[in-house]
Amino acid sequence: MDALDSDPFEPNRPSGGSLLDSPSLVLNRSWMPVHVTTVRRALTMVFAEQARAIDPGDLQTHDFESWWALGPCSSDRVIVSTSGPLRPPEVVQLARFDKVPTFRTPFSRAGLFRRDDYQCQYCGAKPEPSKLTVDHVVPRSRGGTTGWDNCAVACRRCNSAKGNHDLATVGMKLRKPLSTPKSTLGLPGFTTVSLESWRQFLPNSGRRTGA
Repeated sequence: MDALDSDPFEPNRPSGGSLLDSPSLVLNRSWMPVHVTTVRRALTMVFAEQARAIDPGDLQTHDFESWWALGPCSSDRVIVSTSGPLRPPEVVQLARFDKVPTFRTPFSRAGLFRRDDYQCQYCGAKPEPSKLTVDHVVPRSRGGTTGWDNCAVACRRCNSAKGNHDLATVGMKLRKPLSTPKSTLGLPGFTTVSLESWRQFLPNSGRRTGA
C-alpha cells in the first residue's frame, strides 16, 4: 500500500480543483464536530491511525485498508492512485480526542444583532432591523473600542438620546452584560462550506450518532 507522504493520489476530476483539497469534517470520539480539514489531511490521519473514516450512509468507521476496500461511491468523486480508486472521506473521527474546543467568534455587525436578539439593549424595543443601530457604550471619542465588550444594539431613539456620553451621565443602563459569543464551530469551513453528508453530525440538524 502506498505511503501518503509520497502523495500518490491524483483526483479524477478534469476541472474545478482537486478532491484532495476539498473539505472533510472532523469529529471527536463523542461524534461531535471539532474541525474542518482537507481530504488530503483526513486521509493522512486515517493512514496514520490518528482517525477513522466514517461512511455517512451507515455510520460505520473504517481504517485505511477497509476504507480503500469500499471503492468509489460515484464516478465523479474518485481519487486515483497506483493502487486503485479511492473515495474521498468527507467525515472522519479522531481516535483519541474527546474535548470540544470553543472559539472566539469574530466581531461583526450581523453577529452583534444575533447576540442581542435584534433588540435595543437600552429600552428593549424590537423594531425592524433597518431601524436598529450599533452603539459604542464607551464612545469612540472617549477611547471606546469596536468589539463585543463595548458594542450593543440600540434603537435610533436610544442611540440619539445617549449621544456622545457615558451611561451614567444620561442615566441609561444596559439590559444585560456585554458578552463574547462562543462557538464550537468557529473554524474555517463551517460558515462557508457544508456538505450534505455532514448534516447529521451538525447541531440542530437531527444528528445521529454512531454506536
